[in-house]
Amino acid sequence: VQVVESGGGLVQAGGSLTLSCAASGNIYEVYFMAWYRQAPGKQRELVARITSGGSTNYVDSVKGRFTISGDNAKNSVYLQMNSLKPEDTAVYYCNALIFDRTAIASQEYWGQGTQVTVSS
Repeated sequence: VQVVESGGGLVQAGGSLTLSCAASGNIYEVYFMAWYRQAPGKQRELVARITSGGSTNYVDSVKGRFTISGDNAKNSVYLQMNSLKPEDTAVYYCNALIFDRTAIASQEYWGQGTQVTVSS
């Protein structure tokens, strides 16, 4: 199983970016997909999560600005980021809890990360 992100980049404060993530491989079921971020010198934090049933949750700092959505048929998740602030600058990682067809139990997979830089 692989998890691959795309869509990071450099944007001015107040701008928007959309991140995409797709899981591929011998997947039986994806239970949830999420976005984490890690800024320099800080711990990795959960930004948003969406379950296969469509339930979502967000860290307080992005509520009203970021929207997570998913496409179960494509095993994909998206993060629409609006009104970006310099403090949103971080490496964003996609995370997924997946049961693959060769496994005994589900496990978490991580993407390689994509840099988001917001200039002031």
